[in-house]
Amino acid sequence: MTSTQPLPRGIAALIPNIRDAATPGELAAAQLLHLRSATVPVPVLAAAAALIAAQLEDPDQAAREAAVAVHARLLAAIEDAPPGR
Repeated sequence: MTSTQPLPRGIAALIPNIRDAATPGELAAAQLLHLRSATVPVPVLAAAAALIAAQLEDPDQAAREAAVAVHARLLAAIEDAPPGR
């Protein structure tokens, strides 16, 4: 079996790769946290808020804080959306 990526050595071999272990909700929270503006229908915002809500109690503090921030932004966008969006 061959691989194009070398295996980690030294202390790096002991540190788990968080990106590989990230759940879809954690990845979504991290990506949405950087979002500054977008035009999407309110049902899409509501679906994103529901997905992120699962991470609000994440044991990882960084994931939890990102989820809380993103969830708040999504709820604010839903509340501020003009009628008919």
